[in-house]
Amino acid sequence: MSITNELLSTVLREASREVSRKEFLTLAGRGLAVGVAAGTLASCQSEGPANAQAATTPTTGTPASEVSATTYTSPAGQKVPSSEAVSPPAKVPTALDKPIELEQWKSDVDPQSGPVPTPLPPDKRVGYALVGLGHLTLEEILPAFGECKKSKPVALVSASPEKLKKVAQQYGIKPESCYSYENYDKLKDNPEVQVIYIVLPNSMHAEYTIRGAQAGKHILCEKPMATSVRECELMIDACKKANVKLMVAYRIQYEPYNRQVKEMVRGNKFGKPKYIEAQNSQSSANPDHWRHKKDLAGGGSLPDIGLYCLNTSRFVLGTEPTEVFAYTYSTPGNPLFKEIEEVVSWQMRFPEGVFVNCVSHYNTHDSRFYRVNTERGWIHVDNAYAYTGQQLQTSHAEGPAKMKNQMVLSEKNQFAAEMDHFSECVLENKAPHTPGEEGLQDHRIMEAIYQSAREGRPVKLPEVKGTDVFRGPEPKPV
Repeated sequence: MSITNELLSTVLREASREVSRKEFLTLAGRGLAVGVAAGTLASCQSEGPANAQAATTPTTGTPASEVSATTYTSPAGQKVPSSEAVSPPAKVPTALDKPIELEQWKSDVDPQSGPVPTPLPPDKRVGYALVGLGHLTLEEILPAFGECKKSKPVALVSASPEKLKKVAQQYGIKPESCYSYENYDKLKDNPEVQVIYIVLPNSMHAEYTIRGAQAGKHILCEKPMATSVRECELMIDACKKANVKLMVAYRIQYEPYNRQVKEMVRGNKFGKPKYIEAQNSQSSANPDHWRHKKDLAGGGSLPDIGLYCLNTSRFVLGTEPTEVFAYTYSTPGNPLFKEIEEVVSWQMRFPEGVFVNCVSHYNTHDSRFYRVNTERGWIHVDNAYAYTGQQLQTSHAEGPAKMKNQMVLSEKNQFAAEMDHFSECVLENKAPHTPGEEGLQDHRIMEAIYQSAREGRPVKLPEVKGTDVFRGPEPKPV
C-alpha cells in the first residue's frame, strides 16, 4: 500500500501526542494504521538495511492486546459478546512466491507449522495437457492439481470422446482444448499448454514424447520412461533438438519421507550404509490389462513396480551399481503371466561394498518397503512407494538400550510436488531434478537385470564415478 507524504506527515504528527486507538484508526484508516504502527513509525527511529526490509515486508495486523471487546446486537434484539473485526499481526512480502509470515503461537515444545502455501495466481501457473485418461490420471494426477501452487490443467488428450467431455466439464477444460490421438499434434497451436504430461502405456511413451517435443512443448513422462534403452535415447535426443525440457515422473524423489531418508543416509546418521533390502509387491487380476501385454508394457513387475526399488536405492545412495545378478519366475498356466514375468529377485553391487537386495512381485498381497542397514543402526520405510501413508522408523543403540524411533512428517501430495517442480523449471528455465538421463540409466540397469536372469550369471555395468551423475539440481523444499 502506498502512503502519501501528506498522510504520513499527519500520522507522524499525531503520533507525537497520546491518542486513543479509535482516533488513530479514524485518522489513518484501519489497515494503514496497523502497517504504519509496526513499520513506518519504527523506520523513522532507526536507519539501515533493516529499514529496507521493513519497507518490502510490512507488518500488518493488530495484536490481541489491542483488540476491544464489543457486543453484537442482532436485528431481533439478541446480544452476544464479540470483538472488533481486525487481522492478527503478519509480515506480508510483496513477492507472490514468498509466504505470509503469521504471528507465532506455538512453543518449541511442539512441531512448528510450515510456511503457509504460496500459490501463484491462476494466470501465472504453468498449463499442462494430460495425455491419457486412465487410472493414474483420473484417480491421482487431476485431483493433485488442487494442491498445486504453480501448475494447472488446461488440455486433455484421449481416445474416448465420452471421457473427454465429462472430465473436461469436471475440471473446467475448454472444449476446444480436448484432443484425440489423431489431432494430438495440434497442441502446438494451443498457447495455454506449456507442458505435456504423458500418462500412457509404456510402449507409447517414446512416440508421444517425440511428437510433443516437435510441437514445442516441455515433456513430463511417467515412469518407466520407455520400453528400451534405445527409445530413451531417442526421446532425449528429440527434446534436445526441440530445445524443450524432459523430466521423468519419479515422484518418490520429491516425497518428504524418502527425501528425509536420503539426507540421513548421505549424512551418515547411523554410520555408513552397508546394505539395503527393498520390496514392492501387489496382486494383479486382469490378464487383458495392458500391463500384462509385453509389447505394451515392455516387461512385467520389474519396469512397473520393481523400478521403485531400483530408482529409490540409487536416489538414496547417490551412486550407481557396478554389477547385477537376477532371477525371474512366472507360475505355469497362470493367464496373468503368459507374456510377462510374475516375480523378479535381483541384487545390485554398489561402490564401497554396499549391496542392495530387491524383489518385485505381481502375485502377492500389497507390500512396499525398504530398509537401509548401516554401521550403527537402520532406517526403515513402510509404504515407501505408495501414494500416501509413508512411515519412517529408525533403530540404534544407546548404551544398554536399543532405541526405536518413529519420525512423523507432514504429508505432501507427491504428484503435486513433482508437477510444481517441473513448472518451476519451466518458469525459471532450469534443468529438472529427474531428467531423461535419469530414466535412461534405470533402463540400462533393467536390461542388465533381464540379461542376468536369462543367462544365470552376474552382469557387470559400466563404471559411473561421482554422485547424482544423472540428476539435475535439487528441488526446492515442498
